[in-house]
Amino acid sequence: MDNKVMNGLLTPKSVAIIGASATPGKIGHTVVKNLVESNYAGKIYPVNPKSDDILGLKCYHTVSEIPAQVDAAIITVPAKIVLDSIKECGEKGVKGAIIITSGFSEVGEKALEEELVKTAHSYGMRILGPNIVGVLSNSDKFNGSFAPFLPLKGSSSLVSQSGALLIGIDAATYLRGVGFDKLISIGNMSDVDFADTIEWLDMDEKTKCISLYIEGFKQGRKVIEAAQKAKKPIIGLKAGVSAHGAAAAASHTGSLAGASKIYDAAFKQAGIIWANDLNNLFDRTLALSLQPPMKGDNLLVLTNGGGVGVLATDAAEKYGVPLKFAPEDVQAELKKHMPEFGSAKNPVDLTGMAGTEWYSETVKYSIQHPWVDGLVVLYCETAMTNPLEIAQGIQKALQESGIKDKPVTVSYVGGEKSEEAMRWLVENGIPAYGAPDLAVNAIAALREFARNKENNHTEIAETGNFDKKAALAVIEKARQDGRSALTEMEAKQVFEAYQMPVTHSRVAKSEDEAVKLAKEIGYPLVMKIVSPQILHKSDAGGVKVNIKDEAAVRSAYQQILKNAKAYKADADIHGILVQEMAPMGTEVILGSVNDATFGPTVMFGLGGIFVEVLKDVTFRVAPFSKKQALEMMAEIKGAPILRGVRGEQPRDMDALADTICKYAHMVLDLADEISESDANPVLVYEQGKGLKVADARMLLKKK
Repeated sequence: MDNKVMNGLLTPKSVAIIGASATPGKIGHTVVKNLVESNYAGKIYPVNPKSDDILGLKCYHTVSEIPAQVDAAIITVPAKIVLDSIKECGEKGVKGAIIITSGFSEVGEKALEEELVKTAHSYGMRILGPNIVGVLSNSDKFNGSFAPFLPLKGSSSLVSQSGALLIGIDAATYLRGVGFDKLISIGNMSDVDFADTIEWLDMDEKTKCISLYIEGFKQGRKVIEAAQKAKKPIIGLKAGVSAHGAAAAASHTGSLAGASKIYDAAFKQAGIIWANDLNNLFDRTLALSLQPPMKGDNLLVLTNGGGVGVLATDAAEKYGVPLKFAPEDVQAELKKHMPEFGSAKNPVDLTGMAGTEWYSETVKYSIQHPWVDGLVVLYCETAMTNPLEIAQGIQKALQESGIKDKPVTVSYVGGEKSEEAMRWLVENGIPAYGAPDLAVNAIAALREFARNKENNHTEIAETGNFDKKAALAVIEKARQDGRSALTEMEAKQVFEAYQMPVTHSRVAKSEDEAVKLAKEIGYPLVMKIVSPQILHKSDAGGVKVNIKDEAAVRSAYQQILKNAKAYKADADIHGILVQEMAPMGTEVILGSVNDATFGPTVMFGLGGIFVEVLKDVTFRVAPFSKKQALEMMAEIKGAPILRGVRGEQPRDMDALADTICKYAHMVLDLADEISESDANPVLVYEQGKGLKVADARMLLKKK
């Protein structure tokens, strides 16, 4: 990324408005008016071939007439002449174009949009948009948009895919008391996208927190990489998280993967903190822009009311920062600032008798104690206390403590005086909220940010001695046969090429051959139908297990063929798979989809026939580290089964993590070939005894 070009685009020292208008109500007029009214200190150059003066500013007929350097051009002319404007800007040496004009890829004019970018790049320019509101920057006094005014001043910056929502957020900053330094509208993301703005804002001295409103990433992996490298907290609100096209998918993974789950996985890997809704985006942005990360798990809650303390306790467990009882020395000290009927355990109930002094002393002591990693202070308005004085006591205690590396959030429950006190707290750098769960949720975001920094998500598992050439040969043979799916035997051959342990299997073309193979492999056996058209073999009655002798082999062979033909009469049957019957183990599933946004994405969960019913699965974008594979295993509800329950020995988690990483490398390595795949079940044995892939399927990309 060329930082000088991006600076010129987003914090320009001079700006041309192409399509500037003297007519009130037109966007070209509004943009000029907003720049003037925001007291923009840079040079403003209106451009319109039919005007000489707009709002007291000299109007130029063309960009080339402007006698000085121009950093950015704000383009508001009709879509059909935007390309000419880009060429003119390029000749002039403009660094970047902010294209407000609509009428491009959002209405099907993708080729025209691509031509804009190609032309801009040929001159070394960058494009923001098209189809955007513009750029607003408090620190530059720059309202280069048709939003009504600059937002409330703050130390966060917001990037929004939706222009209308950005305008709404702009106005809401004053009502909510949550300020922003910059609001950046990115619209169609023809060129500058989320990854570019994350990278740039991470270097921006005026931005402490990066907030994103996301409808969809174009290049998901690029965003993950940019966010992983960022030092500042990033919070994302993702809209449109319903399942996408999963219903007709042929693999288990395809039917279980939805936008929400894959974005959730991508956010975890990127270190992006989720916002659940617009209110939550404001609340978490406030905390992340004002407070340091919470570096440990010990959260202490101080309150003057038992009810709000219980609500905070519930919220702490819900949001991943469950409360623990405070150590004895902490309790002993806190008891000095409450009546006998108070509680010092955690939450610390100072009772309704607590005034400014008790609040101030307990806050100061608590934040200084080494055990305390973060503090939530709750206050219910009473007739005996002044909410503002309580707030001032909290702020004074924090100042006097000298502690700068532990976060504090506050919640007031009360009336107008409490609202006034909370506004005062925010103005003095302390996030304050109207309900205890909101204060806890905000501090949970600060803990999540710290955890993201503790976990190095940029690590990737080491690659093994994989045989990609052998895997491609198997796939090519299937393609030559005109097939879009591999048989189980072929899928296992691909797995073996990536060093994953599979059950010993052979394909029999006749009943006698099945008997011969059974003797070679050894009893007990499993027999399965082999057909590219029958992927879910159990549904077709195409699986027989625990076969112990020749008579059973012959019977199974006949029955499987009969069932398969009844299930799908025109199925192309390659034969019957004769397979070793692996010892019983804990069944898990590995799966993959080639996601349109993020590419090859891996699923893990408890396996077997009920996986689509239980839906106890988690995802990661390939590739990833062994540490992240272990995190996946810990995330599912069935994780205790893997750790060993009711006398069962722990499963071989190390071997399973290694296999998940190999699987991730396989689907990434073969991304141009595989659309979906899964291994189900994978039988996991006791610690040190490894695992076996008992069944596999693989669907190929159409070419």
